[in-house]
Amino acid sequence: MALRKGDTTARDYGRLTLNPIPHIDIFGTLIFPFLLIVMHSGVIFGWAKPVPINIYSLRNPKRDLMWIGAAGPLSNIGIAVILSVLVRFVGDLPIQVLIYAISINLLLAFFNLIPIPPLDGSRILQGLLPYELQEKYLELERFGFIIIFLLLGVGVINRVLYPLVSYAFHLLTGL
Repeated sequence: MALRKGDTTARDYGRLTLNPIPHIDIFGTLIFPFLLIVMHSGVIFGWAKPVPINIYSLRNPKRDLMWIGAAGPLSNIGIAVILSVLVRFVGDLPIQVLIYAISINLLLAFFNLIPIPPLDGSRILQGLLPYELQEKYLELERFGFIIIFLLLGVGVINRVLYPLVSYAFHLLTGL
């Protein structure tokens, strides 16, 4: 989406690829999920390197940043919709794989829409804020992961996300 809006940074850095290797973040993709598994946390969580964006290359930075932020969650929702159509037409064996894939994509979409930097929802909110509030809002980014982990730890995200995912799943699949 950033490339469509005029920013070539991701392409210039070799990050405009479906190859997962350039996106691996040593801590977020490998170490942290491994630690969660070893600790029997019940939740496996990780992340990739953020795709670089240069907002000064965008044609309309305020509006384009919102589109860039919405692109990831919208693609997850699109995948969930396509897989939901397949669920209605396939036999029992592959349906479990499809159900899992739909659930994961909906969870990723709703999680990434949370307006805490560096999540995609923060880009959307940033585009809606007046310029004078954007700078103050972006100062939250250095605390973003701490805020996310606190919300996960006290169960706030689970109490909001799982009902949304469940509702969307039922709406899409009828299951």
